[in-house]
Amino acid sequence: METRQSKLQHQQLIVTLYGLYGRSTGGVFPVAVLVDMLGALGIEPPAVRSTVSRLKRNGVLVSHRDGNTASYRLSADVLDAFDEGDQRIYAPERSHPNDPWSLVIFSVPEAERNRRYELRTELNSLGFGAVGAGVAIAPSNVLPQAMRRLKDRGLDRYVEYFSADYLSQQDIKAKVPQWWDLQELDEQYRDFLGLYGAAKEEWSARLEAGSGGDPAAELAREAFAFYVPLLTLWRRFPYRDPNLPLEFLPEGWKAPAAKHTFWAIDALLAPIAKSYAYSLLAARGVGPDASAIQDSAPAQ
Repeated sequence: METRQSKLQHQQLIVTLYGLYGRSTGGVFPVAVLVDMLGALGIEPPAVRSTVSRLKRNGVLVSHRDGNTASYRLSADVLDAFDEGDQRIYAPERSHPNDPWSLVIFSVPEAERNRRYELRTELNSLGFGAVGAGVAIAPSNVLPQAMRRLKDRGLDRYVEYFSADYLSQQDIKAKVPQWWDLQELDEQYRDFLGLYGAAKEEWSARLEAGSGGDPAAELAREAFAFYVPLLTLWRRFPYRDPNLPLEFLPEGWKAPAAKHTFWAIDALLAPIAKSYAYSLLAARGVGPDASAIQDSAPAQ
């Protein structure tokens, strides 16, 4: 079964690995561990080391020296964003039709146009739609996170925040596609279902039947190689999908089916992938102890 990771950048996979398994090592991975983990994803050591160097130059990874071992940890900003993403993935909040809206009104001087681009990018990544020039809209439950994020980025000095009700006589369902690119997002959900729609059944059958050779070790490695790219791809959606009320969305909206598919695969493969990752950490003398690895392993 292919891993379907060809379109994912190596740096995205590294960030996912830190987010998934870095807490067990205090947020620090030796380079050798990254080589092992990405090797299980089919990436050669020179490419891993090149990607690590690039992430270090860009401030995504920070050096951590432990004796003679070269190690890295995620920068605080990236780790915070990953934690926020976990909240959106595993505890999503869909707004209700009668909830108020959050408005962000912003104005950035022409001399700081790069900050204007940064502000728009941040708002877009938080699920805001564009009502007009300098006006962004999102469900009310997005606003607290937006206020924290913009403050952390030093962008809050350009914005004002409002809570509002929609009072126009026009049907809001007709307006929503003007504020968000729902067609593109729905196509992305459709593509995800095309890639992974049958994966739960396929993996359930494989895990029940086992495989030749050493089934536990081989299946664990393959589950890890399948799961990490899956999660890396899925992590894009919580930042693009504003979780609008279903009443405001087009008929046949693919998000609920895609989310059901992801959660089913996650429940099946995440524990097995975690067990394999912990075994790689233990082999390098880092991470949780043997009892933690045993506790994380799936029942055979």
